[in-house]
Amino acid sequence: MPQNTRRLLRGIGLVCALALGATACGGSDDDGSGQKQVSAADIKAALKKGGKVKVWAWEPTLKKVVTDFEKEHPAVDVELVNAGTNKDQYTALQNAISAKKGVPDVAQVEYYALSQYALTKSITDLTPFGADRLKDSYSPGPWNAVKSGDGVYALPMDSGPMALFYNKKVFDKHKIKVPTTWDEYLQAARKLHKADPKAYITSDTGEAGLTTSLLWQAGSRPYKVDGTKVGIDFSDKGARTYTETWQKLIDEKLVAQINPWTDEWYKAFGDGTIATLPTGAWMPANFASGVKEAAGDWRAAPLPQWTAGAEASAENGGSSLALPELGKNKELAYAFVEYANSGKGVQTRISEGAFPATTKDLKSKAFQDTEFPYFGGQKANKVFAESAANVADDWKYLPYQVYANSVFNDTAGKAYVSGTPLSEGLKSWQDASVKYGTEQGFSVQK
Repeated sequence: MPQNTRRLLRGIGLVCALALGATACGGSDDDGSGQKQVSAADIKAALKKGGKVKVWAWEPTLKKVVTDFEKEHPAVDVELVNAGTNKDQYTALQNAISAKKGVPDVAQVEYYALSQYALTKSITDLTPFGADRLKDSYSPGPWNAVKSGDGVYALPMDSGPMALFYNKKVFDKHKIKVPTTWDEYLQAARKLHKADPKAYITSDTGEAGLTTSLLWQAGSRPYKVDGTKVGIDFSDKGARTYTETWQKLIDEKLVAQINPWTDEWYKAFGDGTIATLPTGAWMPANFASGVKEAAGDWRAAPLPQWTAGAEASAENGGSSLALPELGKNKELAYAFVEYANSGKGVQTRISEGAFPATTKDLKSKAFQDTEFPYFGGQKANKVFAESAANVADDWKYLPYQVYANSVFNDTAGKAYVSGTPLSEGLKSWQDASVKYGTEQGFSVQK
């Protein structure tokens, strides 16, 4: 296990929480249901009185949100700190929680990591603040991610409904139709690589996030979570549907062995080496900044379906803003989170390039009619908004998904670099996740 991951989970105090109860580790006598109700008048009074709010987040669009929020509430001083991206910040956050010192009032937490904080009551249940009334404000995937039991442990900041980004210029050159099913996608991969042996339908060296998203779309539900009771099973029908198709892409060497987010990866999008990318709706800004030479060549299309005629989608990525239990100024902290993720700050973030999780913005004519110069003027938000509405809201992540994802490449990832079948790789990932969960005191079934 990587040392930083060991520190991360130890910092959460998982064993302590399971053995002694969450309040023994959380530094608070409140268990969510016993929290004092916070009214709109309470929050208004806090904003008038003012104070400081420390926010740990790496999301760049929050800079403008902070400026606007402070102008509207001049008595409030919001300190925005970039404590690192995802795992780096989580490690710093858990170290602060363990030391009970330097804990921020607000923290950005990705959806896949949120449940482990909720389980140990390291973050505040926002129901007493009225967060539950915002349920219908968000698309199903992100809202499901911030809920745990009867509690709401964060507000969704953005979302990542999936789409298929494809190089229209390459497809037109080789007379390839945009695939509507994954079987058609496989056929397109074969046709492309035959026409140009240097071109590949996509790249995949093994990525936990992409794998879980495609499993989600295929109807697989590998994780069952009920408090400290966990089930892990990568052999259901949906998982078999996914592995059967993806195994053919691997066996026939139809996916490029290029690591994501590298210079080589971006270059491959620009020169036609990689022809498609199935990922979240937050990707356009990365194309525009990282693949400038291919402006006008790329388009967005609905994600191919596992069953012809279906309309299933999934989330890939996305973050929330949560209130660490040991943070201060909770009324002010919640006011900022609601402003950023449900109020005026949403439009500010959209104008800065963020993809919203709020249904009113996803459905708005102005949002859906936005033309993307990079995609040849395509109104791509229509594709993304439809995808968001088609995400099933019953997906669960493990309460220790951060650890599980960290060992993906050592288990399932071997299928991409050796002769190990993908189904066996997933079984290895399952076994490693079961072993770790059992060691941490979870009741794990497979």
